[in-house]
Amino acid sequence: IPCVPWQSQTSGQYQRRVHGGNIEATKEYVEKKQTRTYKEIQEALLEAERESDDEESEDDDPYTDGAIYNPLKIPLDFDKRPIPYWLYKFRGLNRYFTCEICGGYQYRGPRSFQRHFREWRHAHGMRCLGIPNTKDFHLITQIDDAINLYDKIKQVKAKSSYRPDEEEEFEDINGTVFRKRDYDRLVRQGVL
Repeated sequence: IPCVPWQSQTSGQYQRRVHGGNIEATKEYVEKKQTRTYKEIQEALLEAERESDDEESEDDDPYTDGAIYNPLKIPLDFDKRPIPYWLYKFRGLNRYFTCEICGGYQYRGPRSFQRHFREWRHAHGMRCLGIPNTKDFHLITQIDDAINLYDKIKQVKAKSSYRPDEEEEFEDINGTVFRKRDYDRLVRQGVL
């Protein structure tokens, strides 16, 4: 029966025989480290940083070489990488909205399109058309539509504004109330 090394020796003896070189090297390293000065420690740290920088520059990371593969023109995230495709679709960034009032500017996604109605470019375009930039014109992007809506709003406001000949009221001696037009007619006829 062949003798197995760990059966013929105690485990401590076997460990010393197999790992003896490592144990001695570790003891020497710890003693050497404990006897170093502050300056030697700083130099060792700087040297380790330089080595790690060299290793990082040698890595073949596809995102660090500057040429990012982005055929769909997906917007970049804060780390200069394209955002995930599901997030791109979820935010609706695959849809473009064009606003004629803003000079044909295209907005990517519904969120930026909704926000642009409060921004300077849209307000300037409305001012150039002579139209106030109010909530009534929210989601109106065509110049003709905006002008037609503004004309319609002016007509509605003109009808609802105060007209003295129609709404002014007069009262006769008996306390009867007449509109101005009716009162003037009755006075001309000599009834009142």
